[in-house]
Amino acid sequence: MKNNSLTRRWLPALALLGLALSIGPSCSKFLDVAPQGQPLTAKFFQNQTDASYAVASCYAKLREYNLVAFNWFSVAVFPSDDVEKGSVPGDGDYLNDYVNFRYTATAGGPEGHWLGQYQQINLCNQVIYNVPNISMDAALRARYVSEAKFLRALAYFNLVRAFGGVPLHTKPAETPEELNPARSSQADVYAFIVSDLTTAASVLPASYGSADIGRATKGAALTLLAKVQLYQKNYAASLAASDQVLTLGYSLTTNFYQMFRIAGENGPESIFEVQCTTLPGNCDASNSYWALSQSPRPQFGWGFCTPTADLANAFEAGDQRRLGTLLERGTITPDGDSVSTQNSNPRYNMKAYVPNSVTKVCLYGADQNIRILRYAETLLLNAEAANELGQNTKAYTALNQIRRRAGLAAVPAGLSQADLRTAIWKERRVELALEYGDRFFDLVRTGRAGTVLKSRGFVVGKHELFPIPLSQIQLSGGKLTQNPGY
Repeated sequence: MKNNSLTRRWLPALALLGLALSIGPSCSKFLDVAPQGQPLTAKFFQNQTDASYAVASCYAKLREYNLVAFNWFSVAVFPSDDVEKGSVPGDGDYLNDYVNFRYTATAGGPEGHWLGQYQQINLCNQVIYNVPNISMDAALRARYVSEAKFLRALAYFNLVRAFGGVPLHTKPAETPEELNPARSSQADVYAFIVSDLTTAASVLPASYGSADIGRATKGAALTLLAKVQLYQKNYAASLAASDQVLTLGYSLTTNFYQMFRIAGENGPESIFEVQCTTLPGNCDASNSYWALSQSPRPQFGWGFCTPTADLANAFEAGDQRRLGTLLERGTITPDGDSVSTQNSNPRYNMKAYVPNSVTKVCLYGADQNIRILRYAETLLLNAEAANELGQNTKAYTALNQIRRRAGLAAVPAGLSQADLRTAIWKERRVELALEYGDRFFDLVRTGRAGTVLKSRGFVVGKHELFPIPLSQIQLSGGKLTQNPGY
């Protein structure tokens, strides 16, 4: 069980801030009740300790249910060719609506995703707006604001990929107009993300001491920037950002399987992870459902997000990543756990597996970090951008580093740009499978979703985006507009 001091500080932060960071005035006098037992925002941001708690709340939010469990799975995991619903018939049958593109504007998954990301944005805005006014160490103050900008950018990236253009909240809302803005264009949202990440990368350090492991770094901001620019087909900007990350001292971990175990967290390949831990006696704070939701049912967890046979067949013979990705029924894990033949599904997400030897005081897998960005993805971003710019030697170099680590032969030189592009996309699928929900968004951004997901019910011109939640349209008084097809 790991208990670094940063992780421990994150856990109580959301409870500390709570209503203190809620936005906007009430519409009715009888609702104007002062928060009980919590500081008002105006009285909270007074000193460096307050600033540290406010930033910690942004990190703590990353493992909250809306951001790591079924509402996240609904928009980022189920709508792809990598997973089926899993579990058993009758358990969570509504999740098949996301597998088969049957969801509507009243669906709970997109609504929870929307709410969770905007709650995170509000927490970050409080830091960005209030911390600069605190008298404290200037360098630390600038770093805290930049950490919040990175996390705000991540939240907006998750929103814009799912919904297209969304309302931009750039500061804590104080007026009805600020509480209820119209949708910004997709281009404007991306521009805002790029601005946040560029600013953050100029301030954040390349690394931290052991007490601050898990905080956003320069490498995290630049890697996310490279990814955001690739989504916009700004290949030169994407390549420039990923090139910088290649100089920051990251390296590929030798053992792919071990990288996803608790002992492998925050290793040499890690760029940004959601820090999770169990605090005995405080199970409410040990609240990540990411591993529990996906692990073998009934042996370890609930058994959702079952890897498809198509994903299993995507691995080449001898690919060492297969063991680190697919937890198969009837096998014995490298940690010595026998995966029962009585489990409900043929395979599960090995990246969410936590060995039986790990103490499970609260939730199963509450100690399992969630990998959001790592060096292998930086290499893949670099390879894809380089290939699109005609820099094929650079693309081969990055791509084949990953294949060598997987125990595979190098992609031979001399491929056409189109064939090399296909090879990079294939490598991206198997390298990042079941990790942080990129497969659906990759299929959409590369124009392949209509073909790959047609048999599941994907409709071109509609399902590239999720519906704006009807509840949000109603709350806006119709100011928010709906996406096409819904």
